Amino acid sequence: MAGGRPSKKPKLVRHTISTDSAAAHVHRHQIFALQRDGEFALRTSYLPANPLAISDSVVKSSESHSDDTFNPWNKVEFEAVQNEPTISEEAIRGKQIRQDELTFWLEERHAYLDEFIRLEGRGGESQCRCGVLSAQFRCEDCFSVELACRDCIVQSHYHAPLHRIKQWKDDFFHAVSLKSLGLCVQLGHRPGEECNNRRAAYDDDFVVIDIHGIHEIKLDYCGCGHAPSRYKQLLHLRWFPATTIDPRTAATFAVLEFFHLLSFESKVSAYEFYHSLTRRTDNVGTEPIHDRYSVFLRIISEWRHLKVLKRSGRGHDPAGIEATQEGELAVLCPACPQPGKNLPEDWQSAPPSERWLYALFLAIDANFRLKRRLVSTDSKDPGLSRGWGYFVKEGKYKAHINMSNEVVQEKSTCVSHNAVNMADTKTSKGLAATGVGTVDCARHDMKLPNGVGDLQKGEKYLNMDYLVFSTLVAFSQLIIFNFSYDIACQWHKKLWNRMPSLPHALHLDHSNKVINYFVPKFHLDAHIKACQTRFSFNWTPWVGRMDGEAPERGWANINHVAASMKEMGPGACQDTLDDHFGDWNWKKISGFGRTLLRKIKEAVEAEKDHRAALQELEGSIESSEVGTASITEWRNEVEAWEADRTKPNPFDSRVTGASSQSVSLFVSQPHLSEMAQPAVRLALAQQDARELEDSTVISLHAEVTPSVLISTAMDLEHAQHRLRVDAAALGLHATDAQRANIVTRRNTLQCRIEAWTSVQVLYMPIVANLCATALLHQSHPQNAGHDDSGLPSPRPDSGKAEDFSLLFPSNICNLTAQNIRGQGANTRARKTIDTVEEHLAMSHMKYCRAHKVLQSFQLLKKSDLRPMGDFGGQTQGTAIMSWIWWTHGVSADDSAGLQDSLRVEWCKARACHNRWHEEIQLLMEEMHRVLAFLKWHIKWWEERATLRTFVRSEDAEGFVAYAKRQGAVRRALLTSFENRWASVPALVESAYRIEIEIEDP
Repeated sequence: MAGGRPSKKPKLVRHTISTDSAAAHVHRHQIFALQRDGEFALRTSYLPANPLAISDSVVKSSESHSDDTFNPWNKVEFEAVQNEPTISEEAIRGKQIRQDELTFWLEERHAYLDEFIRLEGRGGESQCRCGVLSAQFRCEDCFSVELACRDCIVQSHYHAPLHRIKQWKDDFFHAVSLKSLGLCVQLGHRPGEECNNRRAAYDDDFVVIDIHGIHEIKLDYCGCGHAPSRYKQLLHLRWFPATTIDPRTAATFAVLEFFHLLSFESKVSAYEFYHSLTRRTDNVGTEPIHDRYSVFLRIISEWRHLKVLKRSGRGHDPAGIEATQEGELAVLCPACPQPGKNLPEDWQSAPPSERWLYALFLAIDANFRLKRRLVSTDSKDPGLSRGWGYFVKEGKYKAHINMSNEVVQEKSTCVSHNAVNMADTKTSKGLAATGVGTVDCARHDMKLPNGVGDLQKGEKYLNMDYLVFSTLVAFSQLIIFNFSYDIACQWHKKLWNRMPSLPHALHLDHSNKVINYFVPKFHLDAHIKACQTRFSFNWTPWVGRMDGEAPERGWANINHVAASMKEMGPGACQDTLDDHFGDWNWKKISGFGRTLLRKIKEAVEAEKDHRAALQELEGSIESSEVGTASITEWRNEVEAWEADRTKPNPFDSRVTGASSQSVSLFVSQPHLSEMAQPAVRLALAQQDARELEDSTVISLHAEVTPSVLISTAMDLEHAQHRLRVDAAALGLHATDAQRANIVTRRNTLQCRIEAWTSVQVLYMPIVANLCATALLHQSHPQNAGHDDSGLPSPRPDSGKAEDFSLLFPSNICNLTAQNIRGQGANTRARKTIDTVEEHLAMSHMKYCRAHKVLQSFQLLKKSDLRPMGDFGGQTQGTAIMSWIWWTHGVSADDSAGLQDSLRVEWCKARACHNRWHEEIQLLMEEMHRVLAFLKWHIKWWEERATLRTFVRSEDAEGFVAYAKRQGAVRRALLTSFENRWASVPALVESAYRIEIEIEDP
């Protein structure tokens, strides 16, 4: 209409900003509102617009103006804006636009508040739509806020009996129930119809738990001859009854679905959720509310159980629920090898070069945060899953534990692993379970069927063996198994000797199996050196880029329920965890399209980088005759070790540090990590012993040799630095105890320095004069060196022990001319100084040569200045060795130390490239398996649709509809994944095409 009441739709005026940028278009959004006093209110907002959409709208705008029915209250105008504020492209994106939105809202904040308060009143109209003038009732949950009379409010809520009603009296709204207004919910008939043989709920007291709150209603059952049982009448209404006999409480499907999903995402407990509903019902606490918390807990437990039975297809099985097999309710990993579901028919006859693609990766771990107190018993709370999901069957599991509980676990021969050594001593007072153990799919972070169980004490082999072999039952046809366990180096030793003690159904014929054991990468550094190479994912072939830490990521998600499940009984606890594990698996499946695509993109890029790095390194090594001969030997050696782990490990360094040759090597090749300071001191001490024994050097002190003098000076310098830092940290308000500690340490250090200087004079007679000169020289600020370390600088004139200048060894090179006096007794000191000076000169010469090369070739960055074995802030499997070690000519040095380091680094570079190459192959195979699994699952649901027969057609229709819906869900995932992964073959092919082009001359 051209006149009369304004339209509720806002007026939208589109503008083009006078600017060179085509993207600088905005919509001026004008909203007119008719106020109660008859005036119009106008609010204007500026929104970004698509310039193409604006240009297309010009014609429509002009056409709308020519229309006789043009509405001036809802018009679209197109006009150039000259003086309107412009919004840049950057301002309408990201954080800035969010800040602008908040700024705009602050300008309208008072209007929002006014509306909030206005809704507390009737809004100016008190007439019901039926004509009654004294309308007093308003629904809080209906779309309309209009008032209604008593009869109309009841009649309009036959289809919504759980809405919240308020009545206007005493000049404000009061909460009233529909029951008090006369509404009765009649089951078995259409809403509003009455039953001639109705049966009232017990004691006329029926409570419904809904998402809007907890409602007390009047309810009648249908008593007609054709009427189903009372609990079925409630289920037909999508209300879940609390009991099967004369129920007095029900929960709506809506509130159960909402809590179910909320518990997965926020880990909210049933207690918190239920009491949120009570507060939503009455947040003051003055009105009595029926306490149905315990009933709600039981309903939730039954709801979860029925949902997992439904989703697993157990309702479609003619054999019934009782025919459910162990682990059948678990959500399976579609990317793992599942014989008969996603593997080719001839997978068992695949050649050895491809057989590793069908390996199963398992990760084992325990979580001691998921403990459970000694609450209830198995007989009182047996649970509903009974081993059908992720937990093992409790009766069999505990029977085995009780039968073998006296077996003492042997101690660790690696480092002192608490998981091994404290398994029998972990406190369990007041606890029914100290935690849970689990077996996961290591590559996809998914829980496996029958792979979870309670731990009665610690992480005992007794428990973990049972869980592992329970998991393997479903995968017994597979040939290759890769186990990841943080104590795998100990656990695997007598694994097959322990298997006969397990129930016979769990025995695995391992005679034709290939079993590999690994330690997760994060835990590997805690093991001894031998374990770090033998059980490393990085150096073992045919495992891809595995880290083995899958359970840790799962614990981060599930640990949030630890507080609520601690007080549960055994059955409720296991059912709750089973439910959360199932949701975790499903979220992983639905995210495969995104995660697998991201992983293969990363793998392709990383494989190219590591391939180039390996080629550069090999080219550098093969540039010399020594390197060419060495790399052939290294390749044979590493391939022999990969085939037989009893062969010498090529990843281990074979240069020892306990010789004088090693000391020289350490000075010339500082990249050798084995030559730490203790090893150098040991080598110097041994050399002193040989020289004293051969009488080639005469010691001037009975206990302190020249090398001991040097090493002691280094210790004293470190002690000075430590004391200087601690003294500076005292502050203005240090306690007497803190001050006394500093003074005591200073006195002790002073005595040590005096003892050392007294020996120093024997080897360096003029040290006293040098010390005095140095102190005098350093006392002037202009001569002080610049220290940017952030630590307190020494003040030589303070007279404190930590500021005393030792002059040796830090000033050794500057004092040689004055210090050495030519006496035969000082031969050892002169020899040490000459060695240092010689290496300094050699290092300077090498740097000059390298600098000339760098000017013509590659720029040397600070990040490149790292030794072999330094990851540069990256992980071991992703780091690439600095290019300075690829320089041609490095391998020409045939020193044992350098050749040993090059061998280790070449083996690591080769292994890193191979792991990324394998990762691409594994990811391609896993994508294929996911698609094959979804196709199998679609067919499985289609077959299940008509397995059962029903008398009534409406019953059969529901079963067929659900099966088709589940098939449609899998089909949608299949289509989505295929579309996402359509470019993957070309991506991988392009990477290998580049490799061919590089290698082809």
